[in-house]
Amino acid sequence: MAENRASANEETYGEGVPCWVDARLPDVEAGKRFYGELFGWTFEESYGSSVWALLDGDRVASLAPKTDGRMPSVWTVSFATSDAEALGRRITAAGGRVVMAPFPVGDLGVAALATDPEGAVFGLWQPGTHPGFGRRHEPGSFAWAQLYTRDTAAANVFYGGLFHAALFGAGAEPDFGRADVTELFPPEMPPHFVTHFRVADLEEALGAVQRIGGRVQVPPFGTSYGRVAVVVDNQGASFALLHR
Repeated sequence: MAENRASANEETYGEGVPCWVDARLPDVEAGKRFYGELFGWTFEESYGSSVWALLDGDRVASLAPKTDGRMPSVWTVSFATSDAEALGRRITAAGGRVVMAPFPVGDLGVAALATDPEGAVFGLWQPGTHPGFGRRHEPGSFAWAQLYTRDTAAANVFYGGLFHAALFGAGAEPDFGRADVTELFPPEMPPHFVTHFRVADLEEALGAVQRIGGRVQVPPFGTSYGRVAVVVDNQGASFALLHR
């Protein structure tokens, strides 16, 4: 594992704030080539067989090989927590499910995987030496997580109960929205999160995605938080590009 490096941009993330994103891919080397070209990321070894994605030396994401080829290639957003065990119990009590119980990731922190009552998957991160994003809200880094759900009112109740201060507290900047899945996707699409990365030029980024083997899933559209397009990388993992 690479030496843990402090970043001048490191933040402490409060309960319920999106603090990390990771991609599970069939081929990490192909992922490095794709995202390195698209976002200018460089890479270094992380924990186990995963790699850190770095933007100007700061950690912005991680790529890891899929452990089961039957599972989809996906980007997963993780929410910060001071106690993953306790949050897991609250998730279960609220009608969600813990699908991967909290486990240590070396000295970096404690991770877990859960679903909400509709089945949308998200991660939990209890920080150790790794607090989360070393850089965000800048081109080439995480900017927003959007939950596409069948019942936005129920989602607000569920996530509001778990992360009320992060979503609704004074001065809260949650980086996390909710919308009906049918606003963008076919009715049969299951509820899911879409990770958004900020770009300086949306059309230029879309051209790059297609040039390096990805495709456009949803063409550009306007939102309250910026102009967005949903794309798929060269291994089938979807994510969004955000310009604002």
